[in-house]
Amino acid sequence: MKKAKKFYVILTICLLASLSLTSMASAGDSSHLIGFRAELKAIAYKTYTFFEDYTDQNTGLTYDEVRLTENGTEEAKRTSPTNIAMYMMSTVSAQQLGIISKKEAVQSLQTTINTLEKLEKWNGLFYNWYNTDDGSVKKDWGQFISQVDNGWLSAGLIVVGQAYDELHGETSKLVENMNYTPLYDPEVGQFRGGYDVAKGALTDHHYGMFYTEPRVGSYIAIGKGDVPQEHWWKMYRTLPQEWDWQAQIPQGKSVKYDGVDVFEGSYVYKDTKFVPSWGGSMFEALMPGMVIKEKDLGTQALGLNNQRHVELQIEYAKEKGYAAWGFSPSATPTGYSEFAATPLGTSGYKDGATVTAHATFLALDYAPEAVRKNIKALKSFKMFGKYGFYDSVNVETGELAKAYLALDQGMIMVSIANYLQDGVIRDYFHSDKIGQEPEELLKKEVFSIH
Repeated sequence: MKKAKKFYVILTICLLASLSLTSMASAGDSSHLIGFRAELKAIAYKTYTFFEDYTDQNTGLTYDEVRLTENGTEEAKRTSPTNIAMYMMSTVSAQQLGIISKKEAVQSLQTTINTLEKLEKWNGLFYNWYNTDDGSVKKDWGQFISQVDNGWLSAGLIVVGQAYDELHGETSKLVENMNYTPLYDPEVGQFRGGYDVAKGALTDHHYGMFYTEPRVGSYIAIGKGDVPQEHWWKMYRTLPQEWDWQAQIPQGKSVKYDGVDVFEGSYVYKDTKFVPSWGGSMFEALMPGMVIKEKDLGTQALGLNNQRHVELQIEYAKEKGYAAWGFSPSATPTGYSEFAATPLGTSGYKDGATVTAHATFLALDYAPEAVRKNIKALKSFKMFGKYGFYDSVNVETGELAKAYLALDQGMIMVSIANYLQDGVIRDYFHSDKIGQEPEELLKKEVFSIH
């Protein structure tokens, strides 16, 4: 998009948002929705500008991070499979929101797909880090094949292939060639974390916990037929009761699904039952719901639990006396760290009084009014910059992490598109056979949190 055109479009959207929000006082509550939708679209315009300005024009690979410092702008010209997926789904989102045309979207995505076809791979799976300028493996960082990162790249490719027929053949071939079977441990029924190429060995640890972001890779691997359906039931809803080092001893009962015994345990916080994630962060809980129809299909399990995690993140912030909520791993002024609403995790990360914007937008489908108010709170911390929201703020000191991360910008873009366009990204994902095949798994489960 030409800079002048983009400037006027952004200006128009921002003015509409301002006018709509101003009119709410006289027009009453019915104007909230119009004003909020306009504000979200204005945020999306700024957020997508990050991808336009920091995606290599020759390779179609987005920089991992752009950080504003006293010495100028620092650009991390590396990318991961998840970053690539976030760029692709953000581009589909931008087109759906009218930020770019279909022609622009297809041209941009074709560049990325051309690069993906040429990148070095392992069993069709992608390395963890590539240089954005030429697509070479970042040797000092990238000698690893990650289950979770590849899961997100598969998801992004599926969405693009369903959004644009002209790209479907290429994306489908890439996804089909991504073989998850070598990462699967059939004796345990769980995925290893990944494969260390330099060592020539799988990781010792498994992705054992169900309510974490690797469930996207699990869902896709089942949909592809790379791993058996029983894998879904072999992951821990809560860890076993005898593992007494965890934050709480879970309560619940064993239920048989497809012949597999599943301990449907739960934790309690604020007199509310929930299934914990590992660390208690928002993206562990809600990031998979950007593509999987957890709210619509998992009404007795994942969808209900997502609702609980949003509500309890908000309650946790109130209990701490914080002026805003939304805890998830994010940039800090000097690096990157894990943050969470600590009680919501099995081995909870600390909150660090640090709030990140992407956590707010992930909650849009579950608490839009609370999100609207929290956006206002985040803006009061002067978090809103040229490319949308800076990545995090310490709500006690007001110190900002003046960084933009491709991962987090992508979560914001996709969440806005899903909210404003009736779950459009999820619809594309579930239009593919891979997205459809495991749907019954979502429908049949009942968490013990009622």
